[in-house]
Amino acid sequence: MSKHTLSVLVENKPGVLARVAGLFSRRGFNIDSLAVGETEHPGISRMTIVVNVEDSPLEQVTKQLNKLVNVLKIVELDPASSVQRELLLVKVRADLSTRSHVLETVQLFRAKVVDVAPDTVTIEATGTPDKLAALLRVLEPFGIKEMVQSGLVAVGRGPRSITSPILRSAS
Repeated sequence: MSKHTLSVLVENKPGVLARVAGLFSRRGFNIDSLAVGETEHPGISRMTIVVNVEDSPLEQVTKQLNKLVNVLKIVELDPASSVQRELLLVKVRADLSTRSHVLETVQLFRAKVVDVAPDTVTIEATGTPDKLAALLRVLEPFGIKEMVQSGLVAVGRGPRSITSPILRSAS
């Protein structure tokens, strides 16, 4: 099995997310990551879906997704030809004796401190899943009190846009 990142353009309407996620669920696939948001066009949303499956079953799901009325376009994004990022917010123990070490780690990973309390700091970091995992490994000895991580968002590299052909064909 291998990880696949799908960029799915859909109409920005109620129920579309449930129908797309339901299609994966009915096939017994677990979605590793799901991020949904409006694109540069208010009527279109982009779903970035990361799923760990074999190529053949994924092809079947992609064909079935294409049959859904509200699905406009599906593109599999190759990590080498796309920019992929996640967002991490992590609250770490940082008393006076460890705070300087935590702050050095924040700088090393090009992250930002977004909140400071007497015994904790909250850190914001963006990057690849590997970079964020490495940051968490380094912060773990200090004591992670709380964390939240977004799903992967991704876009193809270069000047091409997958929304442009959609808009031309819709007009």
